[in-house]
Amino acid sequence: MIRANLLASTLLLWLLAIVASLATTGCGPSRGSVSFTADVRPIFNAKCVGCHGGVKQAGGFGLVFRENALRETASGKFAIVPGDAASSEVIVRARHADPELRMPLGEQPLTDAEISVLSQWIDEGAEWEKHWAYEVPVPPEVPAAIDGAGQRIDHFVRAQLKAEGIVPNPPADKDKLLRRVSFDLTGLPPRPALAEAYLSDERPDAYERLVDTLLSQPTYGEHLASYWLDLARYADSRGNERDQSRTIWPYRDWVIRAFNRDLPFDQFTIDQLAGDLLEAPTEDQLIATAMHRNTPANDEGGTENEEFRTQSVMDRVSTTYEIWQGTTMACVQCHSHPYDPIEHERFYEAYALFNNTVDHDHATESPNFITFHAHNERKYRKLSDWLAEEDNSTQQWWRRWIKMREPRMRAYNLEAYDGVFTGRGDEDVLVLRNGNHIILPERDLGNTDALVLEYAPRSPGDLIFRLDGPQGREIGRFTNDKGAWTKRQRLNLAGQSGTHRIHVTAQGAPGDGEVVRLYTVGFEDALPGAERDGYAEIKRFVEELTTTYDSIRTPILLENPPEQARKTYLFERGNWLVHGKEMDGGDFANRLEFAQWLVSDTNPLTARVTVNRFWAQLFGRGLVATPADFGSQGASPSHPKLLDDLALRFAGDLNWSVKALLREIVLSKTYRQSSYASAELLKRDPENDLFARGPRKRLTGEQVRDQALAVSGTLSQKMYGPGVMPPQPDGLWDFIPYSNLKWTTSEGEDRYRRAVYTFLRRSVPYHGLATFDGSDRQMCLSERVTTNTPLQALMTLNDPAFQELARHYATALLEIEDPNDRIQQLYQRVLLRRPTTEEAIILRGLYAEALAHYWTVNQGSADLEATTVIVNAVLNLDESINLS
Repeated sequence: MIRANLLASTLLLWLLAIVASLATTGCGPSRGSVSFTADVRPIFNAKCVGCHGGVKQAGGFGLVFRENALRETASGKFAIVPGDAASSEVIVRARHADPELRMPLGEQPLTDAEISVLSQWIDEGAEWEKHWAYEVPVPPEVPAAIDGAGQRIDHFVRAQLKAEGIVPNPPADKDKLLRRVSFDLTGLPPRPALAEAYLSDERPDAYERLVDTLLSQPTYGEHLASYWLDLARYADSRGNERDQSRTIWPYRDWVIRAFNRDLPFDQFTIDQLAGDLLEAPTEDQLIATAMHRNTPANDEGGTENEEFRTQSVMDRVSTTYEIWQGTTMACVQCHSHPYDPIEHERFYEAYALFNNTVDHDHATESPNFITFHAHNERKYRKLSDWLAEEDNSTQQWWRRWIKMREPRMRAYNLEAYDGVFTGRGDEDVLVLRNGNHIILPERDLGNTDALVLEYAPRSPGDLIFRLDGPQGREIGRFTNDKGAWTKRQRLNLAGQSGTHRIHVTAQGAPGDGEVVRLYTVGFEDALPGAERDGYAEIKRFVEELTTTYDSIRTPILLENPPEQARKTYLFERGNWLVHGKEMDGGDFANRLEFAQWLVSDTNPLTARVTVNRFWAQLFGRGLVATPADFGSQGASPSHPKLLDDLALRFAGDLNWSVKALLREIVLSKTYRQSSYASAELLKRDPENDLFARGPRKRLTGEQVRDQALAVSGTLSQKMYGPGVMPPQPDGLWDFIPYSNLKWTTSEGEDRYRRAVYTFLRRSVPYHGLATFDGSDRQMCLSERVTTNTPLQALMTLNDPAFQELARHYATALLEIEDPNDRIQQLYQRVLLRRPTTEEAIILRGLYAEALAHYWTVNQGSADLEATTVIVNAVLNLDESINLS
């Protein structure tokens, strides 16, 4: 009887457990509430929004915006009636027996399960939840420690592993972890002395000390910059047909310095997007704005400059949203987002903020920030000292005038007296033909020292300057004997008085031929301090500094003054020639307000997107597997609470410190795990979504080259400066038309600089980087696609640049007499370990075979060449090209 009762009780408990399970899993008749985000939106996106989305709204309704989904459709019926699925046309049409009326039309019908989900959701009130990424993160509850996991990161990861019944990997071997973290934080193998010190350090905090050392090295900033420059689409050329060079490397150097000094990421953001709009911006903050001058430009003759300026502004909007919001905005320039609630107008509100900068698609790339060479920088410093007694506004005016050649009037804003025409359809140039003249705005000449013109002479002739009319008193002229490139000249106005309008007349070309093409005009204020000793010298410095081209000119962003502000219109279907309604910046008055919003507590995306990107750099995949798309079509986070915790702490406790964020991640047990993947683990989690094992990933193209440089002992410690040209095959640039650029192989230590300093030409990126999936920097790139092709091994084994570096290290190894000892040293340098017996035997055989071959060629160099072969072989091992 007892056994019978016990059996009955057990059976009852078992049945109750099944009923409870059905209720919680939704398989029974009484499932839990349906989530719009988790359950409904995926059905809409997969089956419905192609016809009823943000682009196409067949039947007069769409399923991206709630108000569109609930409104009356073209048929007079309602697609969704909250609380009444039976009356909702969505359900009626999904169940319709007639294939001509059933939705989705012409596609596989919805399954019964999908219809059930939609019906229950509607009956429950059709609540329209925000997509998870658009909700401001809230602090999650941190799971309790499991198995001694000390870091917050480990608490989240291991709690999920426990729920999945997966055991995390043990810690990685010390040598593998050293190599992993060194490449991840500096992009280089550890220096021999550092490696030896760490591998022999038995203190419990040895690894923590190692991480702090790596984060403090200048190589850290160079490495982090390589990733950021992909996002910023940094290149040393302008792109398009001629792909001429562009002097924008000071921006690259700014990025390196910013990472090395751990500039908080919120300030890092503001400086790049709106540094020029800060009160009294520093030189660094102005150079930071070059980030959005990395857009391609077009030098091709006959092109419409305004078209390509417009393309640049559109690119700035799309790039900004991809980098900081993980949002695909390019489609919104033509129509509302097909999947996410982003309206067409939203793009042009952002466009209006970036549309009012001074730059235009012109070869001068103005406005530029001018960095003088040493002899002129001394003059500028003396001028700054001279102005130190003046008020701040005066000092700022002179700095803009000397360092940016602003404020200037663009020629197309000037008043033409008798028919002056722009050239080649350009808006940025005025063609002055024989007899044409223009009128400058009224100006108090008593407070003016000079008039500075930027123009290109087209034929012998004069520019004549008169007061108050074409027949007024002549106050000066510029005479040009022949056509020339763009030049900058000053008309001295000292000694003039009163308020006047200056008329500028072109004279000299036969008939109505072109005399000059005028670009900009600027009035120079009177230099203060005329009564002080040394005034004449400072005045001379000003004249020299405002006309010299002997300087580094970095393209930057600079806002137009109100009188030259551009109007912004919505472009119908993205066509810049078809203007819709006029637009403004929406909630933001300017780029600065917009940038400040991006890094504010009310923005739900920036911190999430940023920590996910840094996580992906370390693990090879992000917590969100689609770093450029946090929208509803992107991947859901594998660890949503961990993502929110990291985002909140990054912007909060860590004060936007990238170094602190990376330190926390690499100190976690999750990062320090072995990357070994058992058969069971590969079956359960092939992509390592749960992070039960440590990261395994291939080196980037930059790291492949930098590793060879470091191992060979040739790596230059020199930082910053113009792009360098390491050896590459001849003729790669020869096919580019109308270009005089030549690849001139660098000499001395510039030949052995880190890859981040390699000159990058968009049309032909450096072959050693392109072969390993490096970006051509034509556009923002959030994630490189990693390929594995024979071409990569063929290049590193045979390319003269890699052969040269292998030979350098082989030369050093010749100091070790025994080839077996050379092999031991080689493995220790590259892989931080000794070779196994089998590996040593294989390499000894390769050495002997190579030595026998080269002995027949040249006995004197046979040992060197054979040693070069084994060095190259080890540098090409799978273990050398990958981190594990």
